[in-house]
Amino acid sequence: MPSRVIDDRLFDLASYARLGPGRREHLTPAQTQQIARTVGRTPEVMVKVLPRGANDLGTVRRHLDYIGRNGDVDLETDEGEILRDARMGKHLVDDWDLEFDSYRSRSDLVSKPRKQAPRLVHKLMFSMPAGTPPDKVLKAVQNFCREEFALQHRYAMALHTDEPHPHVHVVLKAMSEQGKRLNIRKATLRHWRAEFARHLRALGVPANATPKYVRGETTPRKSDRIYRASLRGESTHMRERAEVMARDLSRGTIRLEPGKAKLMETRDNVRHAWSTVSEILIRDNQPDLADQVRRFAEQMPPPMTEREWLARKLVERLHTPRTREGPSR
Repeated sequence: MPSRVIDDRLFDLASYARLGPGRREHLTPAQTQQIARTVGRTPEVMVKVLPRGANDLGTVRRHLDYIGRNGDVDLETDEGEILRDARMGKHLVDDWDLEFDSYRSRSDLVSKPRKQAPRLVHKLMFSMPAGTPPDKVLKAVQNFCREEFALQHRYAMALHTDEPHPHVHVVLKAMSEQGKRLNIRKATLRHWRAEFARHLRALGVPANATPKYVRGETTPRKSDRIYRASLRGESTHMRERAEVMARDLSRGTIRLEPGKAKLMETRDNVRHAWSTVSEILIRDNQPDLADQVRRFAEQMPPPMTEREWLARKLVERLHTPRTREGPSR
């Protein structure tokens, strides 16, 4: 990691929620800018670590081939090399000496028993909402990776535009050239999101990086596999959950989930924090932004558990008129 340290908590609502009555708190220009982006609903960046399955050579090769679409999509390496080959996965596995890392991992398993072998690579995805220029997304990821990983971790990336939201897949070697393993923590992801957004803004693309709870969003999080399957209407997990909800709705037996109280408590804290921020902005002679903050907090949708979210979707589907434009299939 670069020696430059960036505060990845530019806007920590929890600290404002704890402020006592009349206590003065200073907002830095960076915090004020992030507040303005958040209440102005600037598009949020997404940085995801894809599921495990990156601890054996075969899986890594197949994933590299997948993001390169077996030679149909450019795969760019940390050395600036552009690969377009159906066997690029094997090429990179050999070039990165992953076979040696795999052998070392197996040796560690023998000497120090553990549940599973450590990752050989990290599979990352950087994404922006539909309408964002794909070339700017790719350039931002290139700049991000150069700053974060150059001369330390080997990596390769590919831009995908086959879905409405442009996204870049990055395969990052877990072991650095200096022999240090990269472990991704929650703080790491917060830092990466903030930096990805910063690089996008430097290219003239509006981008923000704030936690979902700060924005009042409580949409259930699903794994990448479940999320993509649900977009295609093929998620058995979501279908089974929806069927249970449909039965409960028909019987009128929707019950309050244990997590609901925690959601309500979090929402109360968030609104209190936004209220405190609004007061600070008024004292700092920024009444317009303070008014935006107040309206933003008031317009937050009610927090919902997964069951409540599914129930709402089912009700919306029942009340949406169906149109037929030809024979059904």
